[in-house]
Amino acid sequence: MFMIKNVSKYLFGDTSKEVITEIPQGQLYLVRPLSPKGYSELIYKDAVATIRRTGQEFHYQLVVQRAYEEGEEELAEDDEDAGAEGLDKDEKTFLLDQSLHFRSEDRSAGESILAWRDLSGDPGDLYEFVCDSSVQEEKIQTFLLAAIDCQFERKYRRSAQRATDSELREFYFETDDAIPAASSAPAPVDPKPNSKETAERMAKDVRTPKKSNVSKPKESGPTEAPPARSAPAPGESLTQQGGELHLFDFPTGTFILQDPAVTAVVTDLGKWRYWLQITSSTGREWLGQSIVPDINPVFNFDYLSAIFNHYTDDGSAYSWLLRFKDQATLENFQEGVMQALWEQLNEMKWSKVKDQEREYVLEAFNDLTMDDAKEAAEEAEGEEEESDESDSEGRPQSEHYDDDESEDDVDLDNKDGNVNSQLAVGTKHDRSFVIRGSKIGVFKHMPNKHLEFTTNISKVETPKGKLFSPSKVMLHSEDQNMVLQDPNNPNLLYRMDLEYGKIVDEWKVHDDIPVTNFAPETKFAQQTSAQPFIGHSANALFRIDPRVSGNKLVEAQLKQYLSKNDFSAAATTEKGYIALASNKGDVRLYDRLGINAKTQIPALGESIVGLDVSADGRWILGTCKTYLILIDSLQKDGKNEGKLGFEKAFAKDSKPQPRRLALSPNHAAQFQHETGQGIAFTRAHFNTGPDVEETSIITSTGPFLVTWSLKKVLKGQKDPYQIKRYAAEVMADNFEYGSDKNVILALPNEVDMVSRKSFKKPTRESIMGAPARASGVGMTPRRSGRQSHLRDDIVNSPY
Repeated sequence: MFMIKNVSKYLFGDTSKEVITEIPQGQLYLVRPLSPKGYSELIYKDAVATIRRTGQEFHYQLVVQRAYEEGEEELAEDDEDAGAEGLDKDEKTFLLDQSLHFRSEDRSAGESILAWRDLSGDPGDLYEFVCDSSVQEEKIQTFLLAAIDCQFERKYRRSAQRATDSELREFYFETDDAIPAASSAPAPVDPKPNSKETAERMAKDVRTPKKSNVSKPKESGPTEAPPARSAPAPGESLTQQGGELHLFDFPTGTFILQDPAVTAVVTDLGKWRYWLQITSSTGREWLGQSIVPDINPVFNFDYLSAIFNHYTDDGSAYSWLLRFKDQATLENFQEGVMQALWEQLNEMKWSKVKDQEREYVLEAFNDLTMDDAKEAAEEAEGEEEESDESDSEGRPQSEHYDDDESEDDVDLDNKDGNVNSQLAVGTKHDRSFVIRGSKIGVFKHMPNKHLEFTTNISKVETPKGKLFSPSKVMLHSEDQNMVLQDPNNPNLLYRMDLEYGKIVDEWKVHDDIPVTNFAPETKFAQQTSAQPFIGHSANALFRIDPRVSGNKLVEAQLKQYLSKNDFSAAATTEKGYIALASNKGDVRLYDRLGINAKTQIPALGESIVGLDVSADGRWILGTCKTYLILIDSLQKDGKNEGKLGFEKAFAKDSKPQPRRLALSPNHAAQFQHETGQGIAFTRAHFNTGPDVEETSIITSTGPFLVTWSLKKVLKGQKDPYQIKRYAAEVMADNFEYGSDKNVILALPNEVDMVSRKSFKKPTRESIMGAPARASGVGMTPRRSGRQSHLRDDIVNSPY
């Protein structure tokens, strides 16, 4: 066997190579020795196994890809089933972690087997890669040792090149069970047993397995509770309730009981600070933390439980579950937590909030179905239509904006000191525009659902020649113009002629009223030659008309407030109704400019940083840092039944029922556990277009794209969202105009179009690893000596 240190130096020395090592030929099986689902399943009859780097230091992936014979890829793309799961049918990815128990075994028949646990399957389930007889033994040993090094580096966050043999032996798993044979039935004990003997042996194996993986403690160990903090000062108790305490275990993906009898106390420390302390009946302190929005509480009355997150000083994330004896106890705990959250965010006493608004806030944090959305859900019955388009993903394009840039440029390095920051998706000419410092990249939407870099606008500068980096942009006038704002001059806006790539107009909006944000006058106004659009400041809503002389703000259509409202975002409907949100978290609905709002929707607590509205005005989508808020503005009863909140005010005893869209606390904790980042959503969008029904929502947080199915949300389904992980942070994202099938996104140095079919359910595996490669560079080499192609060669071929 090779010396491990030498192997580490050889394999890990060149960090520019994505693929560390590979086994070029073999078969992948899923073996279920204890499962009634069937003993063994052949996943890929012809496959390649690789170990790859990820975008995160000390994290590596084990990747098994299906290999295609010449012509097979075309047949696969025509297969309806192949489109349903997207890339998952052609590639299996696993984060190389100690919990996999990755190991090898040589069979008497000369076969070499690599095996690892199926962490998302039943106890005892294994993936087995049966190496082809043509693969040299040295290559298999190299692969195994590389996997050991990768597991070491992930666990200890340091290079394996200096690890001793005894330190690496922790990852050998020599005491594990023998690897079961990968075949359609368990390996026979003697030749040709009869059916009765076979049945008896299988039953015996199920009843008394020799060493089930589930019965052995995991070397990585269960998730342990961090040390508890004590309240920094005494205070007034808002609620004190008893229950049982569970902690989410990352290796198994389940909540594990920690203490059957604890007391949870919410305390007001003064100066709008609040504290949650959980103590055992034995006196042990389990948890102490400030109550802030990042705890992301969810209250489930079906299971009488409250789930919330806990972040330690070193950035680690944990997810806790409190289960109570009855509904009244849970309601009292919920009231105390929500009072603390509300007062902390608004610096206003909960007792001053109207009962109706309190109910509105509490309902939003309940894990319940929207009763008033039943009709909409019924209209959306049936499975969502799947596109006949290939589920292949578009190739990302380089952001190396030089004047002499060629189409073949794939340099993704950040050499100019800037990163992509904003994305504007065209509605008229199939173009997307990406803002990068004082430059703008232009990308064409191709018929095969890819993006192609076409040109760049190398200098964004004022008519006087001053260079600036736009803070906000909006496509305008049939996508022929772009409106831009210089963050250093909030009272001015600029018009860029996109055909010439130059700013041609400077508009002074008002001497005393700065522009916080701006939006089209109607939802689809960008498709027309209409010139006016709307804008708002922190305290005013107004119309901007570039055609008027002097200041462009139309005084007759100005609504200015004396109180400090801190408006933050605006959106319009197809009819021109206006939704205006604030950093306080409330939303105002107007049917036209220059008047008071018809409806004011109460705040849930967090600031609203982005806003979108369905074309018909029924659905309002607000983006907060840690959740989205979906509001139905249709009135269901009373004298204004059938009217929208934009048109008529809700009755005093009636308010639209909110739906808070958030990652489940355990998923949010896993996100932070893997990335070291808290949840911070980018502006969420509906899919949109004339005569297009809103069916989906897209947003992102950190390196994850997240999409919600509106139908599943309205039906109250658990976890109605899917995710896609990238190796870098997603800076901006939106649907391709007129469809919900494809998403356009900007990473710091790349731009991509991706099929929504490639998104996956949030599981431990999809969160932990397999970040999508936004580049086709460095793919697994093709197998030599035969005409076959890996799926990556097919769908990620360079433009």
